[in-house]
Amino acid sequence: MLYILALLIGIIAGLRAMTAPAAVAWGAYLGWLPVAGTWASFMSHWAAVGIFTILAIVELVTDQLPSTPSRKVPQQFGARLIMGAFTGAVIGATGGATIGGLIAGAIGAVIGTLGGAEARGRLAAAFGKDPPAAFIEDAVAIIGGLLIVAAVA
Repeated sequence: MLYILALLIGIIAGLRAMTAPAAVAWGAYLGWLPVAGTWASFMSHWAAVGIFTILAIVELVTDQLPSTPSRKVPQQFGARLIMGAFTGAVIGATGGATIGGLIAGAIGAVIGTLGGAEARGRLAAAFGKDPPAAFIEDAVAIIGGLLIVAAVA
C-alpha cells in the first residue's frame, strides 16, 4: 500500500510540482505521516510547511500565466520528477522503504506529467479555453495530495 501511495503522490507532483511536497509537509506536521525518527523528520517542522506552502501558492498563480512553459520542457519535467521522487521517498520513509518510495514517486511523476498534460489539453479543448481546465487540475492536485497523505496514517 505504501508504494501505491508513493506512486500517487508522484502523480500529484506531475500535476503540480510544489503541491506534492506541500501536502506531504502538512501531512507530517499534522501527524498523518509518521516521519519522526526518520531522515524525513524535517518535513514536520513549521518552516518546511511554510516554505512548501508558499512555493505551491506561487506555482498555482504562475501556472495561470500565458508565459509559463509547458510542463514537458526539460526544466519543468525535471522539477516534477525530482519532487515526485522526493515526496515518494518521504512517504516510503514512514515504513522504512525510502528507496522503493523514491522509485514509485518518480514513476508517478512521469505518469502525472504526461497524463496531466494530456488531460488538461482535452479539458481545455472541451471548455474552449484553458483556465477552467487549470482550476480543475489545481483542485485535483490539492485535494488528491491531502487525501493521499491522510491515507498513510
